[in-house]
Amino acid sequence: MAAKTPPGKKKGKRKRKMRLSLKQSKLSASKDKYSDSLGWSQDVGRTLTDKEAPKGPETLKVQCDMCGSMLKIPKPKRSRYTVTCTYPECGNEMKFD
Repeated sequence: MAAKTPPGKKKGKRKRKMRLSLKQSKLSASKDKYSDSLGWSQDVGRTLTDKEAPKGPETLKVQCDMCGSMLKIPKPKRSRYTVTCTYPECGNEMKFD
């Protein structure tokens, strides 16, 4: 068992010694340079003056296999689609996979 302290003595806590120093070593002009820059950084990201990237065409040009007429169709959302020729006498149906 641990030894008990006598009734007249108090067990004290050990104090930690901390060294706080606010002194700074000399600044050398070659090592430490500070430049004041206010506002947004000019080096990172895009700025408001940058133009947006051009988007791809929203329509496709397809040539009919039978009559050779050029067709403008909206860009399909699926990988497989069917196009019907708009020329009245042709009416050809083309399937794309």
